[in-house]
Amino acid sequence: MAPRRKKIYEGKAKILYEGPEPGTLVQYFKDDATAFNAQKKATIEGKGVLNNRLSEFFMTGLTNVGIPNHFIRRLNMREQLIRQVEIVPLEVIVRNFAAGSISKRLGIEEGTALPRPIVEYSYKNDALGDPLVPEEYIIAFGWANQQDLDDIVSLALRVNDFLSGVFFGVGIKLVDFKIEIGRIWDGDYMRLIVADEISPDSCRLWDVKTGQKLDKDVFRRDLGSLTDAYTEVARRLGVMPANATPMKPTLIN
Repeated sequence: MAPRRKKIYEGKAKILYEGPEPGTLVQYFKDDATAFNAQKKATIEGKGVLNNRLSEFFMTGLTNVGIPNHFIRRLNMREQLIRQVEIVPLEVIVRNFAAGSISKRLGIEEGTALPRPIVEYSYKNDALGDPLVPEEYIIAFGWANQQDLDDIVSLALRVNDFLSGVFFGVGIKLVDFKIEIGRIWDGDYMRLIVADEISPDSCRLWDVKTGQKLDKDVFRRDLGSLTDAYTEVARRLGVMPANATPMKPTLIN
């Protein structure tokens, strides 16, 4: 990491640095894994490399099908150049099957197919545990207006169509995922685009035939090696060579 580069923001899994040109940032993928609002932590060697490559793969795919996003290009094994955006303070969650919190809240058995994809929002605030919020709150507090929300739902469902097809093609069921949305300005005209990352950190992925989990639930629920799971996803998608060797985790107390 070049010491002269100015750090803009550090999150649980990534660091943002000042970019080489105005309106750009460098996004660095860390090896840190967290769960339960960072109550469980580990450093998993190679996780950042895998997520950088996978997010590049998905963002490039979105660009190819006309879904706007912040990705410009990958710089190296851990960094990518992205467009600087103003992040809408929401996590946008798309659910195709019941799992995780929706199963707990509503008593729906995990794996139950939902009648249609469900889009919901959580307010991005670690101190509050990213609480779910209805559209009424979002509009009342000015985080987004009704037109923004219509555009966000449209973007989220287009991303869902694309990702579902890509994953199903390699024998993986896209159970749910979350994305973040950023605002960019072209002159006075504001557009909403997909930002942050798309990786197994932000998706629930199950093997179609066996139901094996290939996402961060492996870490949350102590189901084995997280990098084995992520490497399997990367292998199936052709992002990593078939003989890639997974790295081993280091737990942090």
